[in-house]
Amino acid sequence: MNYDVIIVGAGAAGMMAAVTAAEQGRNVLLLEKMDQAGRKLRITGKGRCNLTNTNSLRDTLPHIGSDSRWIRNAYGRFFNQELMDFFEQRGVALTVERGNRVYPASGKAHDIFLALIGELESRSNVTIRKNTTVKKIETLDNQVTAVILQDGERITCRHIILATGGLSYPTTGSTGAGYRIAGELGHSVIEPIPALVALKCQETIPEELVGFLLKNVELTVSGKSFFGEMTFVNDGLAGPIVLSASRIVSRPLHEGQPIVVLLDLKPALTAEQLDKRLIADLDANGTRIFNDALRLWLPAELIPLALKQLHIEYYKRLNQINGEERRRLGRWLKGVEFTLIGTHDWDEAIVTQGGVSLGEVNPKTMESRIVNGLYLVGELLDLDADTGGYNLQLAFSTGHAAGMAV
Repeated sequence: MNYDVIIVGAGAAGMMAAVTAAEQGRNVLLLEKMDQAGRKLRITGKGRCNLTNTNSLRDTLPHIGSDSRWIRNAYGRFFNQELMDFFEQRGVALTVERGNRVYPASGKAHDIFLALIGELESRSNVTIRKNTTVKKIETLDNQVTAVILQDGERITCRHIILATGGLSYPTTGSTGAGYRIAGELGHSVIEPIPALVALKCQETIPEELVGFLLKNVELTVSGKSFFGEMTFVNDGLAGPIVLSASRIVSRPLHEGQPIVVLLDLKPALTAEQLDKRLIADLDANGTRIFNDALRLWLPAELIPLALKQLHIEYYKRLNQINGEERRRLGRWLKGVEFTLIGTHDWDEAIVTQGGVSLGEVNPKTMESRIVNGLYLVGELLDLDADTGGYNLQLAFSTGHAAGMAV
């Protein structure tokens, strides 16, 4: 069969590209190296699939890096409402939850996958080949001509969409092969690093804190603050606000630069308001010992960390706490310091930071500016975002743009 377009990688971006190209009447060959398509899609959002966010474009762009302006064109044609319509028209009921996050109403990521794969399998102009690895892309006179498979098979084509994903969740088939292929074709690849990932700390995390969830706290790093929930792991920090903060610190940490973050346990109070409260609490509980009285301001799980870092005598009575010690306590509650020294590995990272340089890709069509007929989409690009559905929207929108372009 003569194919109009070959798509390499059957993840979110690749399947959307395939559906879109097929809708335009193109004959599509979708190649997937694993034995199943959409493996990462089916586990995203802990199996629930936060597929997009209902925020406006203006409110969405600050959640995206490295260059949020680059995605405007693709979003102008296929953004959150178009994506929601796409799945609802295919029988997937959706629901909007806290933070404007959109999920399938069933709570099952598998339903999103089934809508995509069902659409593809129902079309006579789409062929899906699994357990098929692309070794290289062949070109002639700066125009793609064929894909060469691992077993030597050559399949000719004038349009190729590279949708191989990044390096996160390697068990789903993310090996970074697309970076190698793009690099061999002349593209610049910003070094991929784990992002939206737990962070390692220099400090020892007390055993009592491992797995403990903190709510309504604020984490500040490099002048940017993140409010919400976080938890502790045996070698550092994890949870929603830590994952968001990791996008800022992952690259400098990867380059060996330790970074100090501040955890505000009382973000609803200013430093002055907190000091007044401490004065009142100390006066009202003067005979209580410090070790016990910390429960006035902290959950029990945090007390060992407080005692270790505050250097105030365990059994000192509150009426013996002097002004300097009270202010030290206040400063600690408003800014517990942790020194970050690294990130967790690829098997825990939600997305990849880095990838093919955006300056080498046409933002309207996703076509390479270096090789004619080559399109690059999804996590392969140097484009990532905060948690909240923003990364899957990037995948679907870039896939749609390439599918329309071919």
